[in-house]
Amino acid sequence: MNDRHYRWVIVAAGGMLGCVAIGAMFALPVFISPMAQTTGWSRTGISSAMTIGFLAMGLASVGWGALADRFGARAIVLVGSLLLALSIALASRAQSLIEFQLVFGLLVGLATSAIFAPMMATVAGWFDTHRSLAVSLVSAGMGMAPLTMAPLAAWLISRYDWRTAFLLIAVVVVGLMVPAALLVRRPPALAAPGGTVPANAGIGSEMTVARAVRSPQFIILMLTNFCCCATHSGPIFHTVSYAITCGIPAMTAVSIYSLEGLAGLGGRVAFGLLGDRFGAKNVLVAGLFVQALGALGYFFVRQLGEFYAVAALFGFTYAGVMPLYAVLVRENFPLRMMGTIIGGTAMAGSLGMAAGPLAGGWIYDTYATYGWLYVASFGIGIGAFLIASTFKPFPRPIAIPAGRGQSAS
Repeated sequence: MNDRHYRWVIVAAGGMLGCVAIGAMFALPVFISPMAQTTGWSRTGISSAMTIGFLAMGLASVGWGALADRFGARAIVLVGSLLLALSIALASRAQSLIEFQLVFGLLVGLATSAIFAPMMATVAGWFDTHRSLAVSLVSAGMGMAPLTMAPLAAWLISRYDWRTAFLLIAVVVVGLMVPAALLVRRPPALAAPGGTVPANAGIGSEMTVARAVRSPQFIILMLTNFCCCATHSGPIFHTVSYAITCGIPAMTAVSIYSLEGLAGLGGRVAFGLLGDRFGAKNVLVAGLFVQALGALGYFFVRQLGEFYAVAALFGFTYAGVMPLYAVLVRENFPLRMMGTIIGGTAMAGSLGMAAGPLAGGWIYDTYATYGWLYVASFGIGIGAFLIASTFKPFPRPIAIPAGRGQSAS
């Protein structure tokens, strides 16, 4: 199979890896009730494993990305897949809450972060055309996690105890992720002798990692991604509870979250197509503005139909903008450091995701309403929009001199 066709195999492998990895981690909410009933552990304590997981994902993203740049994404995602399966299996044997928090939160978060940055960097490196669509399809695979792995977890819980269900999920992780990891290959430009980087891979092969991480472009992308994720993480985690406080039945309120996820699948593909046509930066900036408006929209809704309308817009937009960060990295930095740079932006995003749930809980406990959460999310979202607007691509070199440091004769 030639490279032009095999690049879509890389996209499929990335979508599968992301779906299973993210799904295994985000299946935890399904386990909270049976675990609390069986062990006597508090729901807050069990749920905090997710916050630890977000922090672990953020802190480990740069490291995994740098290792992928050095050793190739296949080795890293294979290690991550095996570590994820082992971590889930160990979590199933936890005998105390603190043990579960450390194993599931720290180790599962660490393992999951080995998938995102390396795969986004690899897929972005395989594509010179349809790049936004390609990374958006990988992201769409990750977005399928709540629609696939969560129902699987619920089905297992209905038939087995929570420990056995976790063990079976570990088996699923090995069975699906390891074969997908073995399909991953380096982008052709890096697989070539000498790892030659094409001219359109960034501003030039002379850029060092130290210069890249100090550049305004990298700092702006990190700040934008942090604010972007801080904008939507609070609403994602608290809107179901907010809807319940508005008098909507609990099971019906959950459907609002499900609709956000379904809309997000369409958003990822649509934003990918728009990014290829109008440019990743332009679409990202516009999307961040709409995301801020969507967050604020929740402040004004009270009825189920209104919640559905805002959820569709909000989910479509916040999911759609996320893959565009990888595209901007690919367009502005050398291919050989994609994992490191994307890992840095992913770290900022994970920290933003960790902030939202805590802030939302504090706002409700302090003011007995979620209203200020959505006002604050709107403000942070406008901040993300303004920061992204300042992004300026690196200037493109017109030509590379044949004799570096020598004047033309």
